[in-house]
Amino acid sequence: MRHLVAGLRTGAIAVLALSLAACAAWAAAPAPQTLPPGNRRLLAGSFRRPVRHGWIYVHLQGSPRQLGYQNGYWLAPEIARVLRGFHVTMPRETKKSWAWLHHAATHVMLPHIPRQYVEELQGISAGLAARGVHADLGDVIILNAFEEMPQYYVPWYDAQHHDPKVARLVAPGNCSAFVATGSYTKNGKIVIGHNNWTSYFPGEDWNVIYDIVPSHGLHILMDGFPGVITSDDDFGINSAGLMVTETTISQFFGYDPNGIPEFVRSREALQYAHNISQWIAIMMKGNNGGYANDWLLGDRKTNEIARVELGLTHQEIWRTKNGMYVGSNFASDPALIKSETTGFNPHDLASSPNARHLRWDQLRRKYKGKIDIAIAEKMESDDYDVIEHKIDPDERTLCGHNDLSPRGVKIWGWPPYWPGGTVQAKVTDSALAAKMEIEAAMGHPDGLGFSAPAFFKAHPQYDWQKPFLRSMPSHPWTEFQATRY
Repeated sequence: MRHLVAGLRTGAIAVLALSLAACAAWAAAPAPQTLPPGNRRLLAGSFRRPVRHGWIYVHLQGSPRQLGYQNGYWLAPEIARVLRGFHVTMPRETKKSWAWLHHAATHVMLPHIPRQYVEELQGISAGLAARGVHADLGDVIILNAFEEMPQYYVPWYDAQHHDPKVARLVAPGNCSAFVATGSYTKNGKIVIGHNNWTSYFPGEDWNVIYDIVPSHGLHILMDGFPGVITSDDDFGINSAGLMVTETTISQFFGYDPNGIPEFVRSREALQYAHNISQWIAIMMKGNNGGYANDWLLGDRKTNEIARVELGLTHQEIWRTKNGMYVGSNFASDPALIKSETTGFNPHDLASSPNARHLRWDQLRRKYKGKIDIAIAEKMESDDYDVIEHKIDPDERTLCGHNDLSPRGVKIWGWPPYWPGGTVQAKVTDSALAAKMEIEAAMGHPDGLGFSAPAFFKAHPQYDWQKPFLRSMPSHPWTEFQATRY
């Protein structure tokens, strides 16, 4: 679901130099015990664990200011790296300067962000500053809106102003997800899974497990990107029993600048919703159309699941206690497809969203009554191409490998062999969610690691990505549990 950049030649060497220069500042960052008392209080109870099988686990707790400060402090090296990249990729992609994007963040988005989340975003800036990384509130908002600003707000703005020099942007696709319950699962309880598609740069940084205990609201365990307040890809559970994921709606177009940013609503829903209806109500209130998704939900208390197709002016909701909903970036509501996409064709069976939809239908029939954690992991690792009728990892398989495809994905702007596809995956079920646990695999969950040197040797047309693109090994499925306090 994540396509962020289509070019990066200009400025790449300069950005690499900045990256190397910043390493000394990170190395010299003070340990928590050497900080002034006020800073230590902001960090109280939080921690970062050593990287485990490619994942960074951070525990955040306290007030909004504390949560943000802890996020910025513990993830400062990673946040600094991705912000340096975004300073190049976002202006190139949107054809808007960073100053223009910064103004949009502070004048379009900021006025509609509730105070508690403004405080959390300010805290991220302060936590970064404590580690010698400068990023003001506007920069942090851009980071948190790195999905909806380039692919939703900017296209809407350009259309409103009829600028002949606009960027050719389309809303991304990406991600393969499901939620099942009742007769579809082995024990009749909920099982949910998701794998995250994106360009490998910066998808290789989508490796944070956030364990968040806010002073108000529910305990959250979710995956995420460095410096964000919501999962953003999205996969999370809360202590009230909600299990949440989604896949984006391909080629979506629509935005309301007077609405509440999606990254705020999705965080608020996970933090405060005790059931599916409450989650829907929070997401609907102030809906701005940003980062439009088909959401897949489960409530382990009631064993009910739901699919919520959330456009700007069109919404469709399906709910059941006996069924399986899937997502692979296709929309189902004909009215939404007609009026809120730029030509998504549900009948093009060879396109990535529709080919993966067909594969989901096959797996739904094959595994009905058998789905558990092991089957969930198997499905999210699936490499079967329904068009070629064989195992062939590519842009049409549930576990995506566009870097192996001579076709690319035109509707997302991915050319042949573009380095993008699945970068990680997560699963959980009712039993694990009751203990605030998920299982996650960093890299391609099918075990096919990505080697940057081998890729550049085979595809020198992408050499301009060398300063940024790293190898992405595949790691084993690993269990993560929220810390109990």
